[in-house]
Amino acid sequence: MTTALLIDDDKHLREGMKSLLERHAPEILIVGEAESVKTGIEAIEKHNPQVVFLDIHLTDGTGFDILEQVAKTNGKLTSHIVFITAHEQYALKAFKFSALDFLLKPVDPEDLKKSIAKIKEALEKNTSFEHIDLLLENIRKKVDHFKRIALSTTDGIHLFEINDIIRCESHDNYTQFFIKNHKPLLISKTLKEYEELLSEHGFERIHQSHLINLSYLKSYIKTDGGYVIMGDNAKLPIAQRKKERLQELIKSL
Repeated sequence: MTTALLIDDDKHLREGMKSLLERHAPEILIVGEAESVKTGIEAIEKHNPQVVFLDIHLTDGTGFDILEQVAKTNGKLTSHIVFITAHEQYALKAFKFSALDFLLKPVDPEDLKKSIAKIKEALEKNTSFEHIDLLLENIRKKVDHFKRIALSTTDGIHLFEINDIIRCESHDNYTQFFIKNHKPLLISKTLKEYEELLSEHGFERIHQSHLINLSYLKSYIKTDGGYVIMGDNAKLPIAQRKKERLQELIKSL
């Protein structure tokens, strides 16, 4: 069994989550509940659960306050965190950059099943919690132009400066990252998901399979159908419909 804690200021939502977990994830054992920052901290310290289902907005603060206080007291977090939130664009963006799991209210059973699968994987890999530190860093700064990103691979979670990412390449439902002074990493998310995250950071989708950091663009060659040469010397094709936009972007660099 996997021990879990529910922290939400709405009793009905806690009851709903318990019912969903009983039905769709009987291997999750709820060892405690809490409804505030104060009682949440106390419950985590008492039960030391493997997983915490954590609401963002609580009566006396936020779920982020709980994480900061627990980390400050214990030196680090030792529980896998699954945030439960309403559709708040800023928070969702911060979660995605930090490779953290979240569930939207009202919780969909299929989303819960996917989350449980991620929990199992994280617990098996004994994943570190640096990505939670990254989330708290971004939340504290209250900016939406993040400087670092967490990438989750089969062997763990890795943090990188966004400026060090040279390019991303699609492999079906996976994305391969090519990063300065680092071996390529294969991530189990689509290129479209990373295009949405990185488009505001100087990245451009030049082809259905290629997303590039314009800072590492070395050459744009118009012959042979048109292609670019990147900082890692990769030669990448340009989709016909992307050529005009790319030329305009190059002029503004």
